[in-house]
Amino acid sequence: MITKITGPLVAVSAEAVSIEVPPFEYEVMVGDYTRRQLQAEVNNTIRLHTLDYIDGNAQGGRLTPKLIGFQTLPERQFFDLFCSVDGVGVKKALRAMVRPVHELAVYIEQQDAKQLSALPGIGPATSERIIAKLRRKMPRFALMVARSEIAEVMDGAAGVAGDTFDALLALGHSEADARKLIDEAVESGKKFKDTEAMLTAIYQKRQ
Repeated sequence: MITKITGPLVAVSAEAVSIEVPPFEYEVMVGDYTRRQLQAEVNNTIRLHTLDYIDGNAQGGRLTPKLIGFQTLPERQFFDLFCSVDGVGVKKALRAMVRPVHELAVYIEQQDAKQLSALPGIGPATSERIIAKLRRKMPRFALMVARSEIAEVMDGAAGVAGDTFDALLALGHSEADARKLIDEAVESGKKFKDTEAMLTAIYQKRQ
């Protein structure tokens, strides 16, 4: 199983990108939001966290292995959960990835069926199933911020906010309080290289 791929971005098409890893060139399927983020990166070296799956019908006699790419590991983890909902699956989940993962997670956590059902391929019935199965698994994904903000505030450490959220829960904070404390830390503009640094800043402010 291929879990990560790094190399020059050769091309961006409507549903996939091509990455050169000599002597091969790999086609990696991406969601529309990721595609838009990568359009300006052609000829630059990029890294994608990947999932592989088999496309096609065994009875039809043609099965094709494919890769799906994500810019961060939490995005890949979210997609894996999203696919696990009855009636969703890989193709429908990929079509639905038109917004940042943290926005989708907030829709699910807040039980916003209207916003979810507006996603491509996700109707009212499917959105209700998504909310029922995933709502309690969304807090750490809802804490994710845009990649540009991650780079500025956390030196590229996309998992810091999620790990800090878990730590605050373990320390006895409610989910709402933990999210508020992390939002305040991010909005301060300080850089946090790890969970310890963020926790220190949070508790210093509360003193």
